[in-house]
Amino acid sequence: MSTTRPYSPGDRGPEASGASGTPGGAAAAGGAPEGGVATPAAPADVPVGGGVRRLSFDDQSGVVPLARDFTRQALYEWGWLPAGGADRRAAAEDVLLVVSELVTNACLHAEGPDHLAIMCDRKVIRLEVTDRGTGQPAPRTPHQAGRPGGHGMFIVQRLCLDWGVVRSPDTPGKTVWAELGTPG
Repeated sequence: MSTTRPYSPGDRGPEASGASGTPGGAAAAGGAPEGGVATPAAPADVPVGGGVRRLSFDDQSGVVPLARDFTRQALYEWGWLPAGGADRRAAAEDVLLVVSELVTNACLHAEGPDHLAIMCDRKVIRLEVTDRGTGQPAPRTPHQAGRPGGHGMFIVQRLCLDWGVVRSPDTPGKTVWAELGTPG
């Protein structure tokens, strides 16, 4: 089960760079939206305000399981786990799968990841993986479901509300971000 967009794309303001390549400009240095967007009341188990967790991969081995464990711990702290129902369980599994795919892509195509940031508000969980690579992630076209490998960004595209790449002119590399809807 994948998540679906719980709001129209323009509700959160412009993004620095969407998967469609549309430029924007209201993103903070880390790529997360700035400031107070008014949101309706949320259930008590969805984090109020910005839950943020950051992980550095400096001198770490086994970064994919490390990223999954770190993300799983954040989901426990934010009340997504243990999941109370099938929708919550599927949402948590989607988040863990997307983290795995983003970190794996950084390992395979970008000299490994530098940082993982996870941000959660009432509507969206945002995952950001920063690396030093110069490549541009994109789903393999045409997608060949029966062949091994090459499914990472296709999976991200299918499970996420949106995703994209942010580059800073001051530093090498990029941040690949993906957003999923919070469970309702």
